[in-house]
Amino acid sequence: MIKHLGIVMDPIASINPKKDSSFAMMLAAARRDWKISVMTLDNLSLDKDQLKVNYQTIAVKDDPDHYYESLAMTEGDARDFDCILMRKDPPFNMDYIYATYLLEFAERQGVPVFNKPGSIRDCNEKLFALQFPECVPEVIVSSDPDQLKAFHAQYGDVILKPLDGMGGQSIFRIQPKDTNRNVIIETLTQLGTQKIMAQRYLPQISAGDTRILLINGEPVPVGLARVPSAGETRGNLAAGGSGVPRPLTDRDRWICAQIGPELKAKGLVFVGIDVIGDYLTEINVTCPTCIRELDASEGFDIAGDYLDYLSGALG
Repeated sequence: MIKHLGIVMDPIASINPKKDSSFAMMLAAARRDWKISVMTLDNLSLDKDQLKVNYQTIAVKDDPDHYYESLAMTEGDARDFDCILMRKDPPFNMDYIYATYLLEFAERQGVPVFNKPGSIRDCNEKLFALQFPECVPEVIVSSDPDQLKAFHAQYGDVILKPLDGMGGQSIFRIQPKDTNRNVIIETLTQLGTQKIMAQRYLPQISAGDTRILLINGEPVPVGLARVPSAGETRGNLAAGGSGVPRPLTDRDRWICAQIGPELKAKGLVFVGIDVIGDYLTEINVTCPTCIRELDASEGFDIAGDYLDYLSGALG
């Protein structure tokens, strides 16, 4: 039974409550009368083998103008919580990686953390998808400009993107005879010293890049197609895309069935995958979004379903 929920996230004052999936989880926790406390990466520290946490206990309500109230600040440790959610947004930098190591000490103290910190650390959101080759389009990962140019020559129309990006940042489409190809490759690879991903362009992106949420490997029955705005190739909402609910197709469900068992095995309980047409492009394990949009459109309670699963799993 969960009575005190801790959430590692960006500063609570900086979020957009109308779109923030972590806030949806807080509202679901409040409906269950759970105590809710939030903390940033800076609030985590280690004293020998004990995870120490400076946390802010809050009350929340679904009011965008006054969505939270600070109740108390506490210097405590991981054992103050029944469960901790790791919901910090990327960038996935070294501080983020160090935080996953620290959160493993919470697990050693008997406090479950979701998603599992070691699996968050191990499962790069772009590379993890490549463990399911039957689900993904043609793709290579390389820092070698010649390999990347050869891939472009083979497919003519490709997407280049960094391995640690988010929200559509630094994603480039290179079409046939693109005179900017060389400089884009030089910039993204930092003159051949940084690995990037090259992926065959999928024209189905015009109908949207669909975010599908999974709870313990099982998909929510409707995804959110992020449709690019005019003149864009990126569907990300952060890049100006619009969200359109879309029932899952047979292919979507098949993709979920391929990856679901591995998600369960790795303790990746709340995951968002991205699908363009028939192809899996990313598996988002850090801080998946789109709960608020799907709940509003479909009458779902995705955060509530997630917390119900956690409560049942923890007993």
